[in-house]
Amino acid sequence: MSVLVWSGCLIAISFMESWLKFRAPGVTVPIGLSIGKLVFGALNKIEWLFAAIIFISYISNKQQVVSSNIVLFGIAVWFLIVQTFWLLPALDARANIVISGKTLMPSSLHWYFVGAEVIKLCTLFVLGFKLFKGFVTG
Repeated sequence: MSVLVWSGCLIAISFMESWLKFRAPGVTVPIGLSIGKLVFGALNKIEWLFAAIIFISYISNKQQVVSSNIVLFGIAVWFLIVQTFWLLPALDARANIVISGKTLMPSSLHWYFVGAEVIKLCTLFVLGFKLFKGFVTG
């Protein structure tokens, strides 16, 4: 269940809120970036909570652990680590520069983050489907 809720959070924030906020009347780029920093910082903490819940469920329910599920979970966590310790801090630093009124050269960091979100979401969907299928048939 946590895997699917985690997926839903990613869809709602990363694939809806992140770009829709810039279309709202009166939302400037600095305001949108400030909102984005706040929302993505919170989402990152929630994602770690979901990862911890899933990890604890694997530890407490060893007889239902399937190696392919561990690999999928590991891929999602790997991309979460990359986002937490590299991409989000780098994107926050760039956002702070824009918020302060300065101009930046284009960067690929945002697209790396999007790619990580897509891969993470796909692995979580597959993991969630496998877990749900195992729950229904098991």
